[in-house]
Amino acid sequence: MAKTKVAIVGSGNIGTDLMIKVMRLSDVLEMGAFVGIDPESDGLKRAERLGVPITAGGLDGLVAMLGFADIDIVFDATSAGAHKRHSEVLIAHGKRVVDLTPAAIGPYTIPPVNGDANLDAPNVNMVTCGGQATIPIVAAVNRVAKVHYGEIVASIASKSAGPGTRANIDEFTETTSAAIRDVGGAARGKAIIILNPAEPPLIMRDTVYCLCDDGDRDAIAKSVEDMVAEVQTYVPGYRLKQAVQFESIGGNAPLRIPEMGGSFTGLKVSVFLEVEGAAHYLPAYAGNLDIMTSAALRTAEKIALRMRQEMAA
Repeated sequence: MAKTKVAIVGSGNIGTDLMIKVMRLSDVLEMGAFVGIDPESDGLKRAERLGVPITAGGLDGLVAMLGFADIDIVFDATSAGAHKRHSEVLIAHGKRVVDLTPAAIGPYTIPPVNGDANLDAPNVNMVTCGGQATIPIVAAVNRVAKVHYGEIVASIASKSAGPGTRANIDEFTETTSAAIRDVGGAARGKAIIILNPAEPPLIMRDTVYCLCDDGDRDAIAKSVEDMVAEVQTYVPGYRLKQAVQFESIGGNAPLRIPEMGGSFTGLKVSVFLEVEGAAHYLPAYAGNLDIMTSAALRTAEKIALRMRQEMAA
C-alpha cells in the first residue's frame, strides 16, 4: 500500500530531525513537503538536497504548493503562538494535525499512555519533550498507587534548545503540568525545565517525584520498568539511571506540601531518567528532541493506519 504523505511546518531542529526520521525509519509515512520561513535555514537546504519539496513561504506557501492536496497529515514544529492559525487553516483544508508545540489545542497524547485514544481527533498535541519523557512514569506509578502530586524536572543541554523552545518556556511548564494531571493521572502536577549550559553538553536528564498512596513497592517498581521498556520501543536511548527510590512520608508527623494545599501521608516515589538521542540530526545529547520527534512519528503512523482502515471499511 502507498505510504501516507506528510508535511512538516518548521525547519528548525525539531522539524529537521523529524524529517530525517520519517525518511529513514517509517514504512508508513513519506515526506510530501518541508516548510520554513528562512530560505537560508539548514533544514530547508538539507530537505532540498534530499529531494523533498520545499517552500520558504510558511504555511501559506504550503497551501499554495502543487502537491498540497495529496498531503494527509501535517506536523507543526513551529511555536505555540503560530500554531493556532496553522491548526485552523490546516483543519479547514481537511488535514490531520500533529502539534509538536505546547499550544495544547488538541488532546494531549503520550504514545505509551493514551496513544490510541486520540487517533480520530483533527489535532493532537504532543505536550512537550519533558512531558514525553516523564508522564509515562507518572502514569506507571498511578496505575498501581494513586498519585496525589507529581513533579517533574527536565534538564536539557542549552545547545539543544532552539529559539522555539526558548520562546515557549511558560507554555512548556503550563502544558506539561496540565498533562501530568490529565494524562499521567496525578491529582496535581508541577513541571520545571532547566537549560544546562555545561560544556561539553550533557544528555537530557529527567527526575520524576510522585507522592502517592502507600502500596506494593515491588509492583510500583515493576510498573515503572515495564513502562520504560515500552518507551524504549521507539526511543532506544530512554533508560533508568538507577533503581526506583521509595520513601515513607508522614506517619505521626505528616509532611506539609504547599503545592497540595495541606499535609500528606503516604509514599514518595523518585525516578531518575536519562534520554540519549539517536543522533539523526543533532548530537546524541539532544535526547529532548529525539523523544519528541519519535513520539510524533509513532502517533502519526498510528493515525495513518487508522485512516487506511476507515477507507477500507
